[in-house]
Amino acid sequence: MKRSKSQEKLTVIARAPFHIYYEGPAQMVTGTNSVGEFDVLPGHADFFSVMMPCDVTIDTGDNSKDLITFKISGGIVG
Repeated sequence: MKRSKSQEKLTVIARAPFHIYYEGPAQMVTGTNSVGEFDVLPGHADFFSVMMPCDVTIDTGDNSKDLITFKISGGIVG
């Protein structure tokens, strides 16, 4: 995930080898790592983390498709 220049939204690409779950701007991304559930918001410090099996939720901030949720068996966020 990269922060947008305006810092108002994240630029998110959530993908698996053969599937793109979401690509575009977002207000927040929620997932789980070995420490527990975490949120990434605009302006968040840069980091990498190994994700645990969980539901990933992307809040697009767009009323027509506010939340995108999908299950993962693991992955990396950065």
